[in-house]
Amino acid sequence: MAKKGDWVRIHKIILKAEERTGKLPEDTQKVPLEMWTKGYLLADAEIGDEVEIESVNGRHETGTLIEVNPYYTHNFGTCVPELLAIDKQVRRIVFGGEK
Repeated sequence: MAKKGDWVRIHKIILKAEERTGKLPEDTQKVPLEMWTKGYLLADAEIGDEVEIESVNGRHETGTLIEVNPYYTHNFGTCVPELLAIDKQVRRIVFGGEK
């Protein structure tokens, strides 16, 4: 259960695939135009409910509640040993030694 004032993420279909312009690449035309946005929930709700939020800049949006307290889960991957060697090489070339 999400409470009024919680930081949440919503999802909304802006245009169905058949509503999109024909000037798009063929693969893009086949999928809907979707929006994911975050903001403060304006009323108590549960995941899957249609809700209204207020974004940090005061814009109001509606959509399906998909996450409470969203956070970034991406990273830059694992260590690439070759890049460590390149770093040393670049520092020698640019700065005249390892730093």
